[in-house]
Amino acid sequence: MSTPNDTLKHRLTGDLRAAMKARDEIVTATLRMALAAVRSAEVAGPAARELSDGEVLAVLGREAKQRREAAGAYAQAGRAELATRERAELAVLERYLPAQLPDQELTDLVARVLTAGGFAGPGAIGPAMKAVLAEVGGRAEGGRVAAEVRRQLAG
Repeated sequence: MSTPNDTLKHRLTGDLRAAMKARDEIVTATLRMALAAVRSAEVAGPAARELSDGEVLAVLGREAKQRREAAGAYAQAGRAELATRERAELAVLERYLPAQLPDQELTDLVARVLTAGGFAGPGAIGPAMKAVLAEVGGRAEGGRVAAEVRRQLAG
C-alpha cells in the first residue's frame, strides 16, 4: 500500500533537501524549478489537488523537453556556457524519468500497435498516435513517436 511519503513528489523534496545540505547548486536549482512546476500544475484548473506520480512524471517530462530545446538553441547561438547549464539540468531531471526506448524497440513497438489496431495510411495518424503513446507510456518523446508512426504509415 502506498503512502504519501513514497510519492515521486516526496522523493523530489527529499532529494532537494539533500542537495541543499551538500551545497550542490545545479541539483538544488533544478529540483526547486521542478517542484515549482509541479506546484503550479497542482493549482491549475478549478481546484487545487495533489498530482499522481504519472502527472508529476508528465510535468518533469515537459521540463526536460524545455531543457533539451534550450540547450540546442543556446548551442546554435554560440552560448556554450548556457547550453552546458541546460544539459546539466536535463541530466538531473532524467534521473526521475523512465529510461527512453532505444530506436529499434520504438520501431518494433509502433509496428506492433499499428498492426494490432489495424491502422493504415496517412489518415490514421491521429488515432494511431493516441494508441502508440498509450503503449509507450512516456518512454519516448512525442516527436520521436510521431516521426516513427508517420514513417510506418507512409510506407
